[in-house]
Amino acid sequence: MYQTLISAETLKENLDRKDWAVVDCRFWLAEPERGERDYRRAHIPGAVYAHLDRHLSAPVIAGRTGRHPLPEAATFARTLSGWGIGAGVQVVAYDDSDGAIAARLWWMLRWLGHNAVAVLDGGWAGWQAKGYPARSGEERRPPRPFTPRPRPELLASVAEVEALRTNSTACLLDARNADRYRGENETIDPVAGHIPGAISAPYVENLTAEGHFRPAAELRARFAALLGDTPPQRTVVYCGSGVTAAHNLLAMLHAGLGEARLYAGSWSEWITDPSRPVATGPA
Repeated sequence: MYQTLISAETLKENLDRKDWAVVDCRFWLAEPERGERDYRRAHIPGAVYAHLDRHLSAPVIAGRTGRHPLPEAATFARTLSGWGIGAGVQVVAYDDSDGAIAARLWWMLRWLGHNAVAVLDGGWAGWQAKGYPARSGEERRPPRPFTPRPRPELLASVAEVEALRTNSTACLLDARNADRYRGENETIDPVAGHIPGAISAPYVENLTAEGHFRPAAELRARFAALLGDTPPQRTVVYCGSGVTAAHNLLAMLHAGLGEARLYAGSWSEWITDPSRPVATGPA
C-alpha cells in the first residue's frame, strides 16, 4: 500500500493492474476548464479526471464558505464509486501543479478512511520527462462501492482555529506563498493578510527545484523547525481555500511526523466574517 508518495517508475510497473486507479487532478484557478482540456488531449493511460470545482468541492455559499468547501461525505463517496474506487483499490493522484491539487484528493480520501492513496512525485511533467506512455480522450472505470468512514479528527472548524491561534501549546500554519501571508500580493481573495498567530509555511518549500518532494529527512527538519515542541496532532494547516494546505499535510506524513489537521474553509472562509481579526506583515 502506498500512502504518501509514489514514483513514476513504480506507477508504470503497476499501470495495468485493475485494483489500481489513477486520477488526473490538473486544474488552473484562472482557467477552470483548462485542466480537463489538457487531460482529454493527453493523460496517463487509464486515468479518470477529477475537476477541483465539480468533483473535489461543494458549491460555494456566498458570505459563508470559502472558495472550495468540502463536499458532503456521501456525495463524494458516490463520486469515488463512479471512478471505480472502493476497498482494496490503490489510488494514485497526479497534476501539473507540483502535487498541490493532487494532494487535495489524497487528503479527501484519507478523510473518508481510504488510506491506499498516493501522490505521483513529479506529477505529469515527471511522467512525460521519462517518455512514459500517454492516451487521449476520456476514460472510465467500472464502478465499485465506496463506503465512507469519515475521520472528523482530521478537520478543524473555524471556531477551533479561533481558539487555538492564541494557544501556546498549538500551532497554526499558513501554506500560501509568503507574500500573500504578509498581505503584499493578494490577487485572489478580497482581503489581504493572514490569521493572527499563524506561522508562514509555504507549501512550495516542500519541493526541490525539479518539482519533486524533498527527501523525508529534509521535510522532517523543515517542519521540526516550524513546529518546535508542538506535535502535528495539535497543528492546523490552512491556505487560501483548503486545497494547497493538503500539500503540507502530505509532506508532514511522508516525513514520518504523523497527521495534522486541515482548516478546510481556510483564509477565504475566515474573511467572510469582518469581526474576525486579520494580520499583515511578517510574523
